[in-house]
This record gives sequence, C-alpha cells and structure tokens, in this order.
Amino acid sequence: MAKKVAIIVTNEFEDVELTSPKEAIEEAGHETVVIGDEANSEVVGKHGEKVSVDVSIADAKPEDYDGLLIPGGFSPDHLRGDSEGRYGTFAKYFTKNDVPTFAICHGPQILIDTDDLSGRTVTAVLNVRKDLANAGAQVVDESVVVDNNIVTSRTPDDLDDFNKAIVDQLNS
Repeated sequence: MAKKVAIIVTNEFEDVELTSPKEAIEEAGHETVVIGDEANSEVVGKHGEKVSVDVSIADAKPEDYDGLLIPGGFSPDHLRGDSEGRYGTFAKYFTKNDVPTFAICHGPQILIDTDDLSGRTVTAVLNVRKDLANAGAQVVDESVVVDNNIVTSRTPDDLDDFNKAIVDQLNS
C-alpha cells in the first residue's frame, strides 16, 4: 500500500539529502509532499537544487502522513528558528505516535524540539551529536540507526544505507 511521506524543509538544505531519499521513497511506490513556510513557493539547497513547497506548515496536518523526512544542511537550524515552533510540533506527532521518522545529518536537530529523544538511540553529523546527547539520546557513530520508528543517519556518504532503511520502514 502506498504511503505518503512529509518532507519538512527550507532554504540551504543539503541537496542530495533531500533528492536521494525522496527518489528512493518514490521509486518504492510511495508519495512525497514537501512542507515549508509557504505553499507554492520555492526553496533552494546549498548547491542550487530548487524544490517546490506543496503545503505550508500552517496548513499541514501530521496525521495526514505515514512518515516524515528531515533532510540536513542548514535547513533544520532555520526550521528550529520558527517563532511558533511549528516544525518541532509537527515532528513530535511522528515521534510520539511511533510514525516512521527519517532524519539525516543536521536533520535530527528537529527531533530535539520534540522532547522525545530520552532513551532513544540516534546518529547524526558530528557537530550536532552533543546536542542530541544533551536531549537525552544515546548517540552512536554508525551509518544508519533504526530505533523503532526513528531512523537517523550521518552524512551523504551514508545515503545508500539510509535510503534502504527508509524503504524498509515504509514497506513493513
């Protein structure tokens, strides 16, 4: 059965950390929906990749989705700066309700705002691991970590493992 995966993103995302998992999800027969600040706008990655926003965060309902993808780059830090905390609240629905949640590189920063990392095992790019540990997570240095519904990965070098874990979660 096809599933619908939300992708939360804004400018300065790490291009391949959005495009590669998105492609893997779609090739596996699932749908992706890009969620950002404003519907029908465009966000631009660090290396120039342009992506159209399908749904605004103000209109997005997490219960409409079967999974959440959070690409890295500077996007997660920008999303955390949302004065209303909408992205963290959106992500919390997934972590709290055991809905598949996929975050790579700096993406796990958003998971800090869910307050649901205590006792969870995750990985991320080196410079956010301390923040994740301070949020109560057990942080390991592995290409991909699957802790129930939360799948995390470190860098673009790990995309093959990350994409496989995403598809496995969606197909299970």
